[in-house]
Amino acid sequence: MRIGLGHGSIDKASRLPTRPRGRLVASVLSCLLAVAGFGGLSAPSTAQAVKTSPPRPEIEAQVQSLIPEVETYIATGMKAFDVPGLAIGIVVNDRLIYAKGFGVRGKADARPVDPRTVFQIGSATKGFLAATLGIMVDRGRFRWDDRVVDLDPSFQLKDAWVTREFRVFDLLAQRSGLPPAVNDGLGIFGISQDGLIRSLRHVEPVSSFRSTFSYTNITHILAGNIVAKAAGATDWNSVLHQEVLKPLGMADTSTSAEAIEASPNHARGHRWTPAGTVEVPFTQLFPYDFEGAGDINSTVEDVFHWVRLQLGKGTFEGKRLVSPESLAFTHTPKVAMTDRVSYALGWVIQQTPNGTIVWHNGGTLSFGSYVGMAPDKKVGVIVLTNETNVGLPDAVGMWVMDRILGNDKVDHVANGLKSATAGFEASNALFAKPAQPRPFPPTPSLAGKFLNPSFGQVELTVDGDALAMKIQATGATLKLEPWDGDIFTARLMPLGVFAPMVENIGPHPSAFVQFQIDKEGKLDLFRLSLDDGQAYEFSRE
Repeated sequence: MRIGLGHGSIDKASRLPTRPRGRLVASVLSCLLAVAGFGGLSAPSTAQAVKTSPPRPEIEAQVQSLIPEVETYIATGMKAFDVPGLAIGIVVNDRLIYAKGFGVRGKADARPVDPRTVFQIGSATKGFLAATLGIMVDRGRFRWDDRVVDLDPSFQLKDAWVTREFRVFDLLAQRSGLPPAVNDGLGIFGISQDGLIRSLRHVEPVSSFRSTFSYTNITHILAGNIVAKAAGATDWNSVLHQEVLKPLGMADTSTSAEAIEASPNHARGHRWTPAGTVEVPFTQLFPYDFEGAGDINSTVEDVFHWVRLQLGKGTFEGKRLVSPESLAFTHTPKVAMTDRVSYALGWVIQQTPNGTIVWHNGGTLSFGSYVGMAPDKKVGVIVLTNETNVGLPDAVGMWVMDRILGNDKVDHVANGLKSATAGFEASNALFAKPAQPRPFPPTPSLAGKFLNPSFGQVELTVDGDALAMKIQATGATLKLEPWDGDIFTARLMPLGVFAPMVENIGPHPSAFVQFQIDKEGKLDLFRLSLDDGQAYEFSRE
């Protein structure tokens, strides 16, 4: 997945190319920032974000008149991004007035997509997690401002004061001070959920607490654990099914790779490249090992019920699932993303010249989604695609919302494609072999066992002219190939459960490894720098 990368530069201290953020799991961050910049916006308003008004029949007629233009724009976008399949739904006044599938379930599956086709929705899951937190708050199991360490004493960050002050609402507010997509790459390599949460204690903050937007996923795993404990459940998915999916009648919605593959009407995922999309298999790991951060599979018809709950202020068909106060809290801005857009809890709050939009997108390794609402007009838009989210679902969703609200026309498809292509090209340039590489150290001298507190033990063995790095805790193995002197590129090997992951990521490197001399003059240290810009130091045992 090659998106969201800026132009590589050389850090003189380490000589490693620097990367502002990675292609493995940070697609949603790129799209969040890109969509947040669309259109002329003003400062977000909390009141407008949750305000609703009586149904307005004229809006339904307006939307119906837009359908031909919407379908033309979808066709243009699908062709530009080579998207095999897309499903869209438009909600007005508590009704799904337009729902349609376009294209096919996969390049190797010519059956048509329809509104009941199952897709991964990725980080659009985060709004569901926020709602389950609100349900537990409503029941008095905990409060929004309870300290996380009081609910889970094992929680720890590197800064002791931040650890003590971290509250329940901070888990979803994307203002932790940690790096963007912090340690998500560990999940790609199979590190357990407990291991992912523990890894946060070793991370240096990159900003002060609650001051800066920084999109993270692992904190959501912890939030899900807190919800499950409060509900007396085994895991967050159990709470989700019991408290949200079942009452909403979302019978085609699930939370595992096995479930989506078992569905008789499911889409197949595709990895995006500028030359065309490539169909890839489902993985048992990402996004399912991140639970409440992004593990839901769903359909347009099912997500319609979810949008009805949101527009209904927590009530669905006369039954209250979450209080209006708790739902409003999840729509209340917590940190600025730009001077015009804010992040709440599992939702982005964006005010346009003609109304506020509450939305979130999702990007897994091979699917993309967008769920947006204009609460004051009781309107919602759902877009699901079977391609890595490099911008199309967001572009279509925002374009439709702009038309409904009467905002200026912006060609979001063209803007998104330009950004995606530039990111892909930058990634290729990042890992391009130097014209005159420096001599490589002899690989036998680099072999041995090394330790890192987040990864645990890894073992380096000689593999021809390269090295193999095996993560002992998971079995994931990276091939290290000489790149320039003491710097090697690293790519995940297609072994066991990681074989589908490699097909999703693609055949390119995803990290650099630089060997370093310790105080005694030995090559007993190395630094693994993932393509999300995060680095991990390993020392020889």
